[in-house]
Amino acid sequence: MAEPKREYERRLEDRTRAVAEKERLHVRAGNAKLAVLVASFVVAWAALGRHWISSYWIFAAVAAFAVLFVWHERILRARAMAERGAAFYRRGIARIEDKWAGTGTTGERFRDEKHVYAEDLDLFGRGSVFELISAARTPMGEERLAAWLLEPAALPVILERQRTIGELRERVDFREDLALAGEELSGQLNPKALAEWAEMPRALPTAIWRVVALALAVGSIVTLAWGGQAMNFWPFVVALGAAAIFRRAFRKRTEQVLGSMDSDPQGLDLFSRTVARIEREMFESPRLEQFARELKADRAAAAIGRLAKIAYWIEARESFMFRVLDFGLLLTVQTAYAAEGWRARWGKRMRVWIEAVAEMEAIVSLAGYAYEHPSDPFPEVVAGETGAAFFDGMELEHPLIPAARSVGNSVRLDAARRLLIVSGSNMSGKSTLLRAVGVNAVLAMAGAPIRGKSLRMMPLALGTRIRSVDSLLEGRSNFYTEILRIRQVFDRSGQAIPVLFLFDELLEGTNSKDRRIGAEGLLRAFIGRGAIGIVTTHDLALTEIAREMGSAAANAHFEDRVEDGEMRFDFRLRPGVVERSNAIELMRLVGLKV
Repeated sequence: MAEPKREYERRLEDRTRAVAEKERLHVRAGNAKLAVLVASFVVAWAALGRHWISSYWIFAAVAAFAVLFVWHERILRARAMAERGAAFYRRGIARIEDKWAGTGTTGERFRDEKHVYAEDLDLFGRGSVFELISAARTPMGEERLAAWLLEPAALPVILERQRTIGELRERVDFREDLALAGEELSGQLNPKALAEWAEMPRALPTAIWRVVALALAVGSIVTLAWGGQAMNFWPFVVALGAAAIFRRAFRKRTEQVLGSMDSDPQGLDLFSRTVARIEREMFESPRLEQFARELKADRAAAAIGRLAKIAYWIEARESFMFRVLDFGLLLTVQTAYAAEGWRARWGKRMRVWIEAVAEMEAIVSLAGYAYEHPSDPFPEVVAGETGAAFFDGMELEHPLIPAARSVGNSVRLDAARRLLIVSGSNMSGKSTLLRAVGVNAVLAMAGAPIRGKSLRMMPLALGTRIRSVDSLLEGRSNFYTEILRIRQVFDRSGQAIPVLFLFDELLEGTNSKDRRIGAEGLLRAFIGRGAIGIVTTHDLALTEIAREMGSAAANAHFEDRVEDGEMRFDFRLRPGVVERSNAIELMRLVGLKV
């Protein structure tokens, strides 16, 4: 496998050279056009003003300018494509060098504060997991990738995704082509509304009325032409009146057809170009091959391209010229019938096409992530026996932390040891450990590689409580918000898929006595329902729970030390209970007299 950064740099150099070459051609073409334009004026003067040469030379000059114009446009398009390719590889290199935050799509629209783990694990937003991974260009691709991150897949689906990601990770050309397909477009594409529109029942009456509409349009043209010659416009006025009656009779139905398409031409063009690139690729994976075969059989790219042209006419309804011509030509009705005919022929296939693009873009996103991080292995996700949940990660790191600063830690939870209680001082790495475990579990259950040496686990239902704040608007305290989230996680336990829970500073919002009693009761209840998990605390009283639960629980800790007036952390997880706290040292370091 090619070293990703070196391969990207080679391709970036190629695209940069192409941009420079097209820039030189652009200058030459511009100069040639200017020269031909000047020559055209000279030829026109010589032919028409002086009659020195035949006037046919004017047409030759115009033809030469037209050829140069077409050539120049192709040069500009090629230059723009090379520039976009260069930008694609710059972004890839930035991801490899951990300089990607703020350069991609954040997935902000998928944020849900009530989700059982998404906010705690920074799945969406600036500098998020989604921004790191997503290469999707269409809304359905983004939605599919977000769905994979938000809900664990079944074991057969996870294994299939791993195979397809493995197939596509080396196809850099294919991933580049998909990323650049229609990149200059920024249209609106609403996949759900588009599929619903395509499947709507017929709104317009039978085809005979389309013939009537065409006849009325032809009648308007004929009567106008005849009236201009005979200077009698009454037939044209009658034709306009008939067209007005027809248009009024069809107004509600045409609006029902045209007004409900919640996608614009540019969005459909992007969709069409993406499908066209998928149609050209050959796949080995049965699922990907099935998608490509169905798209080819339907000639989906061409069909969506036709729909985009119809959408251009729909969008043009707001223009002054369209409204003027609509009086006699019934353009609104003609467009509605064209859209209705498209739906009758291809409407029931729209969901299949959307599904294919969504799946492909999500897989390509994960494949690109896998290619750019070749040392990240695929996890071994296996079926587990009832009541035997397990999670065994070696040297797990957080993928959002730059590699130069990341520290790996190993975590094993299984039928014998179901709970890990992690103690340590502030800033020692407790919360980061929870997030590293959680994010790697999310990646594993999405079918993606993980960040670490290895991970062996069974499918798990993840639930976290790492950050929670009070809400004045909703009248909730921090503690009440915390126990609501814990209840949400608890409700997921005891079902077919065991729960992996990750709780930071468990029950920190109450007094030490209630905290000790409540924490032990909660943890015993979770364990009793087959869950496994990690909790962190700086309250050493909670570490006694591990001793009372015997082999089912264990203590671990992070350490710190003070050197040269500064706190030092190595972020390494060690067995046992932490023996010191840094709270007083921290207060002294910031100048508080304690």
